[in-house]
Amino acid sequence: MAEELNPWENALKQLDKAAKVLKLDPGIHQILATPKRVLEVQLPVKMDDGSIKVFMGWRVQHNDARGPFKGGIRYHPNTNVDEVKALAMWMTWKTAVVDVPFGGGKGGVRVDPKALSPGELERLTRRYAYAIAPIIGVDIDIPAPDVYTNPQTMAWITDTYSAIKGYFEPGVITGKPLEIGGSEGRNEATARGLQYVTEEALKVLNMDPKKAKVAVQGYGNAGYFSAKFMKELGMKVVAVSDSKGAIYNPDGLDPDKVLEHKEKTGSVVGFPGATSLDNDPQRANEKLLELDVDVLIPAAVENVITDKNADKIKAKLVVEAANGPTTPEADSILYERGVVVAPDILANAGGVTVSYFEWVQARTREFWDIDTVRMKLRAKMTKAFRDVYEMHKELKVDMRTAALCLAVKRVAKAIELRGIWP
Repeated sequence: MAEELNPWENALKQLDKAAKVLKLDPGIHQILATPKRVLEVQLPVKMDDGSIKVFMGWRVQHNDARGPFKGGIRYHPNTNVDEVKALAMWMTWKTAVVDVPFGGGKGGVRVDPKALSPGELERLTRRYAYAIAPIIGVDIDIPAPDVYTNPQTMAWITDTYSAIKGYFEPGVITGKPLEIGGSEGRNEATARGLQYVTEEALKVLNMDPKKAKVAVQGYGNAGYFSAKFMKELGMKVVAVSDSKGAIYNPDGLDPDKVLEHKEKTGSVVGFPGATSLDNDPQRANEKLLELDVDVLIPAAVENVITDKNADKIKAKLVVEAANGPTTPEADSILYERGVVVAPDILANAGGVTVSYFEWVQARTREFWDIDTVRMKLRAKMTKAFRDVYEMHKELKVDMRTAALCLAVKRVAKAIELRGIWP
């Protein structure tokens, strides 16, 4: 079971499936199945009590045939090299699906950031930035925030890298605070892109958003904004969850009020007027996935929809805000049942798309207003959905395989055109 749920094994299975459909050249397949570079770094940090603690970190650069490596940095106690490799590969596909001129990369540090003081967190971040500095750069590899990292983390990395270089370089990182070269709309970007994809998916399914019920698993940045934007579309948000449990109200939840409650209490659980789906947090999250809703948005962690529960999913449309929430086995079951899945490499690519916008703005030193960012994002996400949907119809495959085929085809073409040298 552990091997089945290994994210790197899942990523390779997905690539194998796309390669088979595309009849991909075996040599190109081998290149794409192997990260270009995997850097493992030792991170000694002086703690507040004067002791030294050593953390492990990684930066994986999967492929740069279409442009510089691009991908977030996550801080998590369970982060490992297989997870980071998988996420780097998915970033290669994600940037290709939305057709931005980047490749795929990812970073991770094995740490529980909640157990560190602000000073310890800053020292860890700067040590990590120093350790990966030789292989990142504005035209080489551009990191960004991910799980348990944020604009402040990116500010520390920007400053550390700039100090090493001897000049300020805001283009090396995206997801920065506005004050040091960040972009308007970056905070909402993942969910805003997901909104545009959902709108297009509802059109092809002939579903009226004003008659649709939605459940959102996970209530971090992507989960909260996803719930908020689905409500803006007229949907009824009937259930949301976090790591401590899940709440349900058939009459609908107000995403902003739920967020206020979570910020006060530390969880969505106990929100007035809502019932808890189960006292056990894991079972509550599992029950949320199986609710009788029209749209399901997994916005938490990997591998939550598996062959064990895929036949119990009642939603007609699954839109993936999280990375890798559905296993390959579950994909096959959902496809056979007629459930449409807007896959992660399409649905949550709004974040990397606005990161691209931020990079462009940092390079030109010309900054856009929020309306310009949203207009450009809608154009990118709408075209990406239509490209994937056309591939899905042309190849007669599920949407994830279609998205993967589209991405792999674009990356493979770039490799073929550039050639193998020296």
